Formats: sequence, C-alpha cells, structure tokens
Amino acid sequence: MSTSTPDRPFRNFYGRIHGKTLKKNQRLYLDEDLAPLSPGPVSWEDNPARTPLDLAARFGDRPVWLEVGFGGGEHMVHQAVQNPDVAIIGAEPFINGVAMLLGKIRKAGAENVAVHPGDARDLMDVLPDQSISRAFLLYPDPWPKKRHHRRRFVTQEHLEPLARVLKPGAIFRVATDIPDYVRQTLEEVPKAGFEWLAERPADWRQPWDDWLSTRYEQKALREGRVPHYLTFRRT
Repeated sequence: MSTSTPDRPFRNFYGRIHGKTLKKNQRLYLDEDLAPLSPGPVSWEDNPARTPLDLAARFGDRPVWLEVGFGGGEHMVHQAVQNPDVAIIGAEPFINGVAMLLGKIRKAGAENVAVHPGDARDLMDVLPDQSISRAFLLYPDPWPKKRHHRRRFVTQEHLEPLARVLKPGAIFRVATDIPDYVRQTLEEVPKAGFEWLAERPADWRQPWDDWLSTRYEQKALREGRVPHYLTFRRT
C-alpha cells in the first residue's frame, strides 16, 4: 500500500492492518476509547501542515516514551503502570492489536498513555525534535527474505526520524529473536547517531530488569529461538 500527494512523501507500507473479525467488546473499545487516547492530530488529513504535537498540553511535564509497533500492548501497559510519572505513546497499524491494547488499558486503568493507530513514520513526522526520552522496538516484523530487508524498521528511513525526535542521551531498546535482524540492527542503528551500550555478553543475552515477556517472545522461546536485548543511547 502506498500514498502520495504533492505535499505528502511517497511511502510504501508493508504489513497487516486488519486481521480476524473484531469481537464486540473490541469494537466498543475502538469506538469509545481510541479518540480520547489520541496524542493529537497525526494523520495527513487532520494535520496536512505537519504541525508538531503539543506534548506539554497533552502530558504536562512528564517525560515521554515511544513504543514502535506495540503488538498486543502487554509491554506498553506494563511500562505505563510501572512508571506513572512517565507518558507513553504507542504506534501500531494493526487494528486488532490496537483493540487488544485498549482492552488492557481499560483493565489496568492506565491514564498516562496515548495511541496512534497507524504508521510510526507519520507519528514521528509530527513529534517535536528531541522530545522523546526513551524508545522501544520489540520483536518487530523480521521480514526474513533478503529482498525484503529494506522493509525492516532498522533502516535509515526509520532510524533517522527516530534519532531526530529522541533527546540526547535517550535510550533505544530493541528486542528480537532473529540473528540476522540483530546483525542489521548493530550495523544500521549506530549510523543514525546511537552507541551500543553492551560491555559483556550478558548485556544482550539477559532481559532488562523491568522487562515483561510478550506473547511474541513466548512463541519464540517455544520454537527454540534465542531472544536478544540490545540497548542503544542517542549520542
């Protein structure tokens, strides 16, 4: 899928947007909860001038974190509950995952979250420079075929805008069970202005202290794949 206008860059989007038929309660979450949880005008239709979001108006003086592709939302809600003084924005185009997240937010009563149900690149377009204090990329689509590697998030097309919105010193966490994704991450992320913080094997073999294992990780472990936990700092 791709879209383009004279003022809008050409962007291909690869991946699922819709899955199985939503349950009645999931449709209710989307109807009632999604709009109030918006971080602000993100879409090109709502914000054609690409005016930066006013994060202070939305979150006050809280530090803001970003999760790119939150899947079913387990990790995002976990972090929101464990860090009530932080605000977390999640971007996810797969509407079934968005509905799952909204249900988890309701159950947890988390109030320090915002949700963009779409491409993270559109969100990063309107995030102010150096406004994000931490970012997460957890078990992204591996696109295993070599000819599809350019679709991965860890390319300069995605990493350069991510670096722009991260504050100097901000932490960027990447978790994946795909060895070749690890290779590409270690090659590409430093080029965008990050340093890898590992000093010993345990630094990428052991999960972070505040980690919540997601359903994607549990599937990887069942199938015998080894998770890697990569931590970078914006220089």
